[in-house]
Amino acid sequence: MVVLIPVVALLAGIIASFAGFGIGSLLTPTLAVAVPAKLAVAAVSVPHAIATAYRFWLIREHVDKRLLRSFGVMSAAGGLAGAALNSVASSRALELVLAGLLLAVGVGGLGGWTKTLRFEGAWAWIAGGTSGFLGGLVGNQGGLRAGAMTGLGVSRDAFVATATATGLAVDAARMPVYLAGQSKGLMGLWPYLALMSAGVVAGTMIGMKLLKRVPEVSFFRVVNGLLIGLGLWLVFRPVHGSH
Repeated sequence: MVVLIPVVALLAGIIASFAGFGIGSLLTPTLAVAVPAKLAVAAVSVPHAIATAYRFWLIREHVDKRLLRSFGVMSAAGGLAGAALNSVASSRALELVLAGLLLAVGVGGLGGWTKTLRFEGAWAWIAGGTSGFLGGLVGNQGGLRAGAMTGLGVSRDAFVATATATGLAVDAARMPVYLAGQSKGLMGLWPYLALMSAGVVAGTMIGMKLLKRVPEVSFFRVVNGLLIGLGLWLVFRPVHGSH
């Protein structure tokens, strides 16, 4: 685990720099092999918040404030509501359904079928709230948020920056809850926290440099490819008990 954790964290940081998701999706199940699932979720929220804050600082000038006030606010609110119900409503079946949604969006995007899909006005609010709630319910907010954002018609930099700002708002709201409920367990995981934090920050630095080299026309193909990858990961990932 001492070798695996920083490697996964580095990869997660790179992926998150492109798509706005990946840190929780990759690190949480990896850490959950060694610690209880709830503690793993709380522990991963620390490097997640650090990497998200750093990425936001690097790209803050590209945030689409209009979308942040509509889609972003509703996505964050929906994500927190879904996360609150996660322990009572989450199930493997629901995770597989959401994996199917991610695969459909990713394949549709690569195939050009979703190019005409645009969430505007009230639909942006609805898309934000729905994707956030479902993502929070199953514990993969970033993936569904990114999938919904492909229908907002934004530029590459606005996509990453607005998704990052939304994720940062969620982190700010959930971190106190995790710290209060899992403080004792988190203190015992400080070596893992340090490794994960260093890995995701290094990955973010690499990812942001790579992002600048990806042409606008190719960016959403990469995002759709990552959505497909996340969907397949959710389908085939090892499922562990809650310890």
